[in-house]
Amino acid sequence: MENYYSERAPVYEAVYQYPERQKELRLLESYIPKQFKGKKLLEIAAGTGYWTLFLAKEALSILATDATLEPLEELRNKNIKKVEVKQVDAYCLDDLPTDFDGAFAGLWLSHIPKQRYREFLTGLHSRLKSGAKVIFVDNSILQCERLPISRTDSFGNTYQNRELENGKSYEVLKNFPSEKALVDMTKEIARDQVFIQYENYWLFEYTVIN
Repeated sequence: MENYYSERAPVYEAVYQYPERQKELRLLESYIPKQFKGKKLLEIAAGTGYWTLFLAKEALSILATDATLEPLEELRNKNIKKVEVKQVDAYCLDDLPTDFDGAFAGLWLSHIPKQRYREFLTGLHSRLKSGAKVIFVDNSILQCERLPISRTDSFGNTYQNRELENGKSYEVLKNFPSEKALVDMTKEIARDQVFIQYENYWLFEYTVIN
């Protein structure tokens, strides 16, 4: 996964250029930042900073993290005010502050193996204040029209074969959780769960209970 996104960094944001996605992206780009107005925000898997640019319009500050260096270099080069960039593994957040009152991840949750959902959320919530707002946004199953599922493993995780412009091919884990799966995943650790289904994307938001 890291090798794939490392090599793809220069053209990563091409996924946001598909014409059929533009209307929904404008809605998300407007809605999501407003939910973090005045908040100290932790962004997971920030990549090249597509979402960071919008989040910074409303957030008090942002710590934008990613496990892969090359996308983060693209983000640093954008010089977005109020944004600190740090290379951090999403499963190893122990060295980060614990006073964030917001967290966001765009197109990341779908790359987490189902058996590691709770591990990821436990680590994330340990960095957040009680009452913090969390939002995840990701691709809908419609993405499979371009990138069909190639196999399913024993845990129910699904995979896609993706080819880069240089001809290299990678198998990438890509899950498409249902509303029920997302609600069950956050049961007893969150409240006020809201799921919004668009044609090309879904959005899931909730308030942390610590």
